[in-house]
Amino acid sequence: MLIGIVGATASGKSGLALDLARELGRAEIVSMDAFSLYKGMDIGTAKPSAAERAEILHHQIDVLAIHQEASVAQYQVCAREDVHAIEQRGNRAIAVGGSALYIHALFDKMKFPGTDPVVRARVEESLEEHGQAALYRKLRELDPKATESIHPNDQRRTVRALEVIELTGRPFSATMPKREFLRPSILLGVRRSLEELDARIATRTEEMLEAGFVSEVEELMRQGLANTPTAVKATGYQPIMRHLAGEITLDEAREAIELSTRQLVRKQMKWFRRDERIQWIEGSSGELLEQVLDVAQEG
Repeated sequence: MLIGIVGATASGKSGLALDLARELGRAEIVSMDAFSLYKGMDIGTAKPSAAERAEILHHQIDVLAIHQEASVAQYQVCAREDVHAIEQRGNRAIAVGGSALYIHALFDKMKFPGTDPVVRARVEESLEEHGQAALYRKLRELDPKATESIHPNDQRRTVRALEVIELTGRPFSATMPKREFLRPSILLGVRRSLEELDARIATRTEEMLEAGFVSEVEELMRQGLANTPTAVKATGYQPIMRHLAGEITLDEAREAIELSTRQLVRKQMKWFRRDERIQWIEGSSGELLEQVLDVAQEG
């Protein structure tokens, strides 16, 4: 039985996963966070500490350099291999994260269409010639359902959707994940009120800055963060980049980080509400771990 602990950013799911792993014994953790894949992006992604990772083995953390493009399809292959290897060792796999597509990739029956560099280049040329708005209108005409989950400004996913439509002759939305487990699994969700999450986000942001977030971003910028395909999109990093460029003050950067994190949380919560398989546990409960253990041990 694969255990998943999901929830919005700042809900406390990572700490809960560690506590659960300690209690279960012979357990290892698989990350389902898109940006924890990147080496050097530690503070801003709230990775487990070196001590925590020495105590409990973690997977799918620090596997990419920042100049590499994160691929959900590749993540699916590697994360599923990790789970299989964990179980072959006689250990329990606990997956934790809040990146919706990565959760689907690990848990659900989901196949990724292939890619074709020629088709991709043709769509990207159309993007350069006609602009994102025109491409998005085309996608809405071909597959209106796909645009329900793709933001009008999301160039990367718009291009990918049009590439898949041309390659398969089917709507891109037909390739989107269905909420059907690949194998026996449990999804546990850590739920908190928006007010509590907002307060935790403010505290978390302050702790990140005190821990050296500015220095982390400064080092990553020396490595070329600004020109990376996906790493630069991690929540919180661009406000610090703007601060280092002298465009905004540190206080303004702090406010921007908190705002973007609050926006991310609301997007995550909207997605989680649509998944009826998630068994919700109140994050503020004094018996949070006990509740999780009861469900995990039943599985």
